Amino acid sequence: MDMALPIVNATTAALARVSAAFNAPLARAVVFGVHIDGHLVVEGLLIAVIVFQLSRKSYKPPKKPLSEKEVDELCDEWEPEPLCPPIKEESHIDPPILESAAGPHTTIEGKEVVNFASANYLGLIGNEKIIDSCVGSLEKYGVGSCGPRGFYGTIDVHLDCEAKIANFLGTPDSILYSYGISTIFSVIPAFCKKGDIIVADEGVHWAVQNGLYLSRSTVVYFKHNDMASLASTLEKLTRGNKRTEKIRRYIVVESIYQNSGQIAPLDEIVKLKEKYLFRVILEESHSFGVLGKSGRGLAEHYGVPIDKIDIITAGMGNALATDGGFCTGSARVVDHQRLSSAGYVFSASLPPYLASAAVSAVNYLEENPSVLANLRSNVALLHAGLSDAPGLEISSHALSPIVFLKLKKSTGSLATDLDLLETIAEQVLKEDSVFIVASKRSTLDRCKLPVGIRLFVSAGHTESDISKVCSSLKRISASVLSDHV
Repeated sequence: MDMALPIVNATTAALARVSAAFNAPLARAVVFGVHIDGHLVVEGLLIAVIVFQLSRKSYKPPKKPLSEKEVDELCDEWEPEPLCPPIKEESHIDPPILESAAGPHTTIEGKEVVNFASANYLGLIGNEKIIDSCVGSLEKYGVGSCGPRGFYGTIDVHLDCEAKIANFLGTPDSILYSYGISTIFSVIPAFCKKGDIIVADEGVHWAVQNGLYLSRSTVVYFKHNDMASLASTLEKLTRGNKRTEKIRRYIVVESIYQNSGQIAPLDEIVKLKEKYLFRVILEESHSFGVLGKSGRGLAEHYGVPIDKIDIITAGMGNALATDGGFCTGSARVVDHQRLSSAGYVFSASLPPYLASAAVSAVNYLEENPSVLANLRSNVALLHAGLSDAPGLEISSHALSPIVFLKLKKSTGSLATDLDLLETIAEQVLKEDSVFIVASKRSTLDRCKLPVGIRLFVSAGHTESDISKVCSSLKRISASVLSDHV
């Protein structure tokens, strides 16, 4: 009854108001020839509602507590939800394990193999000068820095490395990051916030995608390396839209796309950037130390002034054969990151010996520009040797050190395509001792470009190495893809 008391009180108050409203001369109804006042009808309905509410059974918890036996039985029956979904059999990865340095030749299961799976573009893994610089740094500074850059983790060699990169590229300043892949997905959220607009290539790799996600900005993708699609997208976003003029706007592209080996046409991108008043964030992990007359990247390759690019990032684990990453640009761009970039503020700084290795690698590139000619010669040889590979076609740019082979005729299923490519890679390693990899993607990767085989070309490869991978791929692809050619 205690539960019904509020209902009765509320009903009585409502009854008084409704009765006054219906107690008018014309508010009458005729039921079986009998005149009934309108308020009587309303009162009857309300009484019916009260009776219904009072007759409902209310939930009462059991008075007797559960015994220990009953509690144990319930616990035994309970099956918790898994913290993560079960891993499917086809998702299990069992990659080959390297037993020596990842140079042009490496060791797998005690056997020497030709290595086209490591992005050692300039062949600097094992370089004696770089090793000596690392040894000297280890003796002087130890291994780690044991602190973020803003909290006693800054060492003089970090500042030397930042200055070296900025001077090499011709920018006012640069900033070091401890981990290559975290550079781009720390930089993007440092500048792009909720409400901003980012126009990105649909072929960007996962690290860029993660940065776009973390920024919480409005992201619009354009067709891969298609400048007509980019121009159309920018036009749609800005035409007649006054709101767009008042918010930050960015174009995000890779110089050499990891997922295709294509090179972004920077000259056209800069023209569109200036026309529609966007800023450009350029990811140069696979072009720094590779493209351009002296290896200064995409801007040098196209002859575009470096100050036309607002923000440049790159990992140092490829051409420089070390680790970590950097961002370079104006002093304002760099200074902003020292307080606003999560990867810089909250991570222990780059181990000093890796910064020393980066300085030595840039010095080597400046002193030995011929290494770029060797790299480009090897890329051209590989292109020529694989131009007629059965069932495969080269989709990468002729100057890209990532030679990307995709199926000429897709099966229509990404999983089936990848299975065929992995079979080719496994047989090439098993039968001919050539280490190559297929472009696997995680379930988090939103890239929709075709999968393929990625060959990372090094200046340290010999003509014999390239001839060996070409003949092996041709023979095995002809066998594996016999039904798909």
